[in-house]
Amino acid sequence: MSHPEQHRGRRRPRLDRPALVALLFGLAGVVYRLVLTLFTVPVSNSDEATFGLAALHIARGREHPVFLYGQHYMGMLESYLAAPLVAVAGPSWPVLRLPMLALYAVFLYLIHRLTRRLCTPWFAAFVVGLLALGPERVVRDQLTVVGGRPEVKPAVLLMLLITVGLAAGTVHRRRLAVGLFGLLVGLAVWSDWLILPYLAVAGLALVWAVRRELLGWSGLLLVAGVVVGVAPMIVDNLRAGPGDDSLTVFREVSTKAGPQPQWSDRIRGGLLEGVPLAHGLCPVDGCGRWQQWFGVLYPVLLVAGAALAVLAYRRAAGAPRGERVGPVVQLALIAGAALTLLSYVRSPLAATSPLDNARYLSVLQLSLPAVLWPLWVAALTAWRGTSSVLGRFTGALSAAVLAALTVTTLVVTVLFAATGTAASRTEERQARELAAALRADGPHEVYGDYWTCNRLIFNTDESVICGVLDGDLSPGQNRYRPYWRQVGRAERPGYVVAVDSPMDRRLRRLLADRADAAPVREVGGYRVYHPDTPVRPWR
Repeated sequence: MSHPEQHRGRRRPRLDRPALVALLFGLAGVVYRLVLTLFTVPVSNSDEATFGLAALHIARGREHPVFLYGQHYMGMLESYLAAPLVAVAGPSWPVLRLPMLALYAVFLYLIHRLTRRLCTPWFAAFVVGLLALGPERVVRDQLTVVGGRPEVKPAVLLMLLITVGLAAGTVHRRRLAVGLFGLLVGLAVWSDWLILPYLAVAGLALVWAVRRELLGWSGLLLVAGVVVGVAPMIVDNLRAGPGDDSLTVFREVSTKAGPQPQWSDRIRGGLLEGVPLAHGLCPVDGCGRWQQWFGVLYPVLLVAGAALAVLAYRRAAGAPRGERVGPVVQLALIAGAALTLLSYVRSPLAATSPLDNARYLSVLQLSLPAVLWPLWVAALTAWRGTSSVLGRFTGALSAAVLAALTVTTLVVTVLFAATGTAASRTEERQARELAAALRADGPHEVYGDYWTCNRLIFNTDESVICGVLDGDLSPGQNRYRPYWRQVGRAERPGYVVAVDSPMDRRLRRLLADRADAAPVREVGGYRVYHPDTPVRPWR
């Protein structure tokens, strides 16, 4: 812990050794991600560009969106955080991602404080060290602006720290702290519904800690904080038409029609692929069998963590509430992880597309201290020689698991940093070449596919506007309808298609004899067509 040090009449906090090690780990993690941010690694895409365009519109006072353009359930807090920077520096990927880097730093600080309060200083440093590592799947969730997860994780940690402080009596402005808890709940609900299991268990922990106070002004401030935080969503839903409210849209997205995979396939996809990917044990293209072991072990660690927390709570029976809040918060973290995992494996996507959807399990990092704590306790007990032969064997095995977890994450991170960034940098360079060419020479109103359009618009600061088409040249997913209408009014729009893509082949067939006569050039892996007369088969 930090010790006060007398220095020229002042008392300065002095970091102890575990805190200093945690600080160095945290700085290394932040610097590593700063370098990735400056090089736009991981690669950008049109989903992220939509948040960037919203930040641009907010900065210029044109729009004040509540949800992601074209949706009614993904909050735009990340765009509002980026808007001031975009207003000053203009649109660019590093500028857009800098708030996410700051949120990651806050996440590390808060999880260190919480782990230190609940467990031990050296274990808190170990957790920070693990979270400082990060292969592509992990840093993509932490750095890219695609909604929800970077901001809700610090929010949950701060809620739990507030709960611990209230139970221990170290929070002086208790009513304001409860109101802040409510505000964080509301903002998290607006931002990303995937965090609901953690919000539920954090709320239960708060009720346990201050249930009597919640019957008075604290309870009113809690409700008021929730209402203020979630107010944008409430107002938008009151104005939404039939079927466009958040709950209806989210239900439709979550319940896709079609054959349902077996539960065994969902569990296999969730545990053997999703859990290791979310914790940084696998490259982005999937887990080898030797990397799936943590997914098999994860349910066992959840049960062991819950048992250890219950045992600690029972041992503290009769003690002040501040001494019992630690096990309660650990149980909350275990329950949050279990409910999140259960919610994930209920979805067919856990079986049909585990690689693409493992991002929904990134919030499990919140529970890492509670999940790994039983391993740390067993290893420490065996090292001190205070256990039986069976206990020493269990401790040695636990230490081996912790070492394997660390080494695997480190190896995958180093491989990504050394060899996995080249493809992202090449793709970003090609996207910039395309944007520069169209910005300089036109055309400035074009059609393209979804993964081209919004990124192109963001890269050109809206000097090139793009309407989304599907592969058969029918209207596609145009999230921001004014772009589609502007291109639709153009007398001579262009077409930006990936070379030899289905859209490219379809367009050449429609142009027929005009395909070679129409101005065509290739830039950064794309073909840019600019025919004399527009090709709009949907009309």
